[in-house]
Amino acid sequence: MAGRVEGKVAFVTGAARGQGRSHAVRLAQEGADIIALDICGPIRDNALIEPATPEDMAETVEAVKGLNRRIVTVQADVRDFDAVKSAVDDGVAQLGRLDIIVANAGIGTGGTPLHQTDEFDWQEMQDINLSGVWKTVKAAVPHIIEGGQGGSIILTSSVGGLKAYPNTGPYIAAKHGVVGLMRSFAVELGEHFIRVNTVHPTNVNTPMFMNEGAMKMFRPDLENPGPDDLKVAAQFMHVLPIGWVEPEDISNAVLFLASDESRYVTGLTLTVDAGSTLK
Repeated sequence: MAGRVEGKVAFVTGAARGQGRSHAVRLAQEGADIIALDICGPIRDNALIEPATPEDMAETVEAVKGLNRRIVTVQADVRDFDAVKSAVDDGVAQLGRLDIIVANAGIGTGGTPLHQTDEFDWQEMQDINLSGVWKTVKAAVPHIIEGGQGGSIILTSSVGGLKAYPNTGPYIAAKHGVVGLMRSFAVELGEHFIRVNTVHPTNVNTPMFMNEGAMKMFRPDLENPGPDDLKVAAQFMHVLPIGWVEPEDISNAVLFLASDESRYVTGLTLTVDAGSTLK
């Protein structure tokens, strides 16, 4: 069933690599043009995970263009509302419309009990993973409303937006908050035939999960754990016997929610979690 979002334009944040790139490419495969935003640089000094780069975004551009779709890119921080608004305004000016918002940009954390969490770490998490999602929708949704043809908004939450895990409190709080944003936007924007839903991935094979910090968090019993060691521990999270899913597994869910196949689906918390929420 090709062309499931043919002729539409999607705004994707965190699009330089990982899930964001996968979402942009998957939507382009099905006919959408893309407005791609990413900070393409460090969030903070001494970050445990290497940041996305302009070179990463260039790879996203080549992948989308290789599908004969148009793409407009911008380097911006989702914490900066004016920058996000300028990015989406420029993208719509070039591509002519907006139909889909995929608020995917986010960061991970872990390793510290909530009552011992540093105030800076707490605030940074909320600013990016919660307020950044709100600012993304706030900046972009006026274009969908103005278009008068309805649309779809997909917010990236997590299994951590539906259940708790130890030593990840700021992340858990932010991702639960994303569900509240989704439900509020869904009831407020429904009159414009704009649908709003969340996707809830488990562990995903991207740099945010496949890194030294995550491996040590999952396997504190080992001095230098690797992917095989991570898999042993991560598999216990799931009903299906896997440690993680692939980015395209999440992108397929995003595509469904973006397409007219889900035209009456709104307010849904869609899990792609190998059964993690059953445990």
